Amino acid sequence: MGEKVSQLPRETPKHPTIRASNSSFVLEKAGSVKYEDRPIPELKSPYDVLVNVKFTGICGSDVHYWVHGAIGHFIVRDPMVLGHESAGIVTEVGSSVTTLKKGDRVAMEPATPPFDGTLAKYYSLPEDFCYKLPENLSLEEGALVEPLSVGVHIVKQAAVRPGDSVVVFGAGPVGLLCMAVAKAFGANKIITVDINEDRLAFAQKYAATHAFRSQRESPADSAARLVKECGLGPGADIIIDASGAEICIQTAIHALRVGGTYVQGGMGKNDITFPIMAMCTKELNVKGSFRYGSGDYQLAVEMLAAGRISVKELITGKVAFTEAERAFEDVKAGKGIKMLIEGVKD
Repeated sequence: MGEKVSQLPRETPKHPTIRASNSSFVLEKAGSVKYEDRPIPELKSPYDVLVNVKFTGICGSDVHYWVHGAIGHFIVRDPMVLGHESAGIVTEVGSSVTTLKKGDRVAMEPATPPFDGTLAKYYSLPEDFCYKLPENLSLEEGALVEPLSVGVHIVKQAAVRPGDSVVVFGAGPVGLLCMAVAKAFGANKIITVDINEDRLAFAQKYAATHAFRSQRESPADSAARLVKECGLGPGADIIIDASGAEICIQTAIHALRVGGTYVQGGMGKNDITFPIMAMCTKELNVKGSFRYGSGDYQLAVEMLAAGRISVKELITGKVAFTEAERAFEDVKAGKGIKMLIEGVKD
């Protein structure tokens, strides 16, 4: 008889635990996107929460990353999930979380690229970067808290006060929200400047008191016409550029009064020709603005909840998660104002 072999139980191979799929919209490189199933994020800290993303707005910066793969020194070197204007429902909380619970509806303040964005079924982040939505605000409105916070930050940088005259170059989403915030801050005259007639008309219905149409003329001549047509007297108190266009920036500097304030919110070319002599002789206050700072998100939520600002009018369409790339194409083509991508369906 052969040697008896003992029957020992086989050892089960050990594999890392992989949680259910997390469908994500991923930018592989400039001009190339794909859908990818990724693991649901683990909570890396006891202060983290997991959010089921329900709506995500598309921003011009998202489109810029899609087309160019970078904005300034923020460069996409590895595949990255797009999206950063999102709201959703909390599905899991860390052991030390005290301000949120499962089922809470929140607006999310995400990290900046190259960190992964929010166009995924689930997204994890610290509780301090989640802002609970009051009952009178929808998740769709919650998705617009991020761009509204950008507007809040820009207008705070400008130090808008009651009675000020404010000119905003660019009637895209951020420009429109700057107008709305300036109005809420007490600005007396709010002038929208653009070349798109539809956007100018919308801006006047939304928050602007006056509209100015750009023409082919020198920045100095355009500034003189702006001041005259809109009754700005010695010049505007405050001008915000939300376009990034070089000629708009030049015109703005010429259209400000002595001691006026200029804030750059739009992103354009890295280097431009700037009317520095006009800035110096008028002793202008010139500031930059990037994203948002401490308190801006909370103020945005409070202003929405109190009805001081409305963002519903800006939502011009919603598409399914599976149609995200088409939505990006529409935004690139300048269609509508704010397009929302719905969350992944269960």
